[in-house]
Amino acid sequence: PSWRAMARAVSGDHPETALAIARQLGIAHGESSALAGRELAAMDGESLRRAARDVDVFARVEPEQKLRLVEALQANGEVVAMTGDGVNDAPALKQADIGIAMGLAGTEVAKEAADMVLTDDNFASIEAAVEEGRGIYDNLVKFITWTIPTNAGEGLVILAAILAGVTLPITPLQILWINMTTAVLLGLTLAFEPAEKGIMRRPPRPPAAPILDRVLVWRIALVGVLLLVGAFGLFLLELERGGNLAEARTVAANVFVMVELVYLFNCRSLTRSFWSMGLFSNRWVWLGAGLMLALQLAFTYLPLFNTLFHTAPIDARAWLGIIAFALASGLVVALEKALRFRLGALRSRAR
Repeated sequence: PSWRAMARAVSGDHPETALAIARQLGIAHGESSALAGRELAAMDGESLRRAARDVDVFARVEPEQKLRLVEALQANGEVVAMTGDGVNDAPALKQADIGIAMGLAGTEVAKEAADMVLTDDNFASIEAAVEEGRGIYDNLVKFITWTIPTNAGEGLVILAAILAGVTLPITPLQILWINMTTAVLLGLTLAFEPAEKGIMRRPPRPPAAPILDRVLVWRIALVGVLLLVGAFGLFLLELERGGNLAEARTVAANVFVMVELVYLFNCRSLTRSFWSMGLFSNRWVWLGAGLMLALQLAFTYLPLFNTLFHTAPIDARAWLGIIAFALASGLVVALEKALRFRLGALRSRAR
């Protein structure tokens, strides 16, 4: 279905009064007319659903008719937010998916029936709340988009090593270290991402739309394969260069961290390049990245960490390979995101 946000005026006022106010608010346009409550009362269920879909202003509406309108909109598959302040609004507020009562002018009955109370009675606060909610949801999806592929990559490396019957490139204790540090210092910084430009111009998200969609499944596969190739490849390369097992595993562990760090910047937006978001619009990302790098240096070079996690110092040549692969992985993901966004825009224009 085609999802769009629509506002409808439902009032007990005279039709001309309701229509004039609706035009001032931008709800009614041009030759719009108001449908009176007596006309609603004569409608059967199917006619009411059509009216709820096509008419913008309803006037002289009785309390039970407000309830019927909410039910008709829901029967059309719409998510309904209802505002009200009086006792007669309570049934419709209760039935709506989101009932919003006026905090100053509203009755106690309306407030009790509502899901949300608008403390300043300002409808602009509803828009601000929607914008805040969209930003929070966006950041949740960004975190999921970052954490699932990186964890899938770790699982792929272990699974591939077991199936191939070779030495594990990374130990369970080292995986625990990576998960504990990166989840806090990298992943959680996405929660502080500011809302993206144009977030309120997006159409409403279908309620049944899954978070784990085809795009995310593809991203899990892509990043998982990149981590598998990088960790296994550089692990084997370090062994061929004459490094011992501890050094090779240290290289593999650092591949995971560096790829996850670069991938984090790609997850700052699901459609746009990270630099278009503003390099320093989220300072927490940079702080987390700095602390993560400091911890990885300790993980690699401090004797205490070497003993606890069975790591060993690695040379500049190994770091060069790790950093080069991490940047290449970030470029691959950025190109995939740009191509997918471009194709999506072309499809939208074609429609």
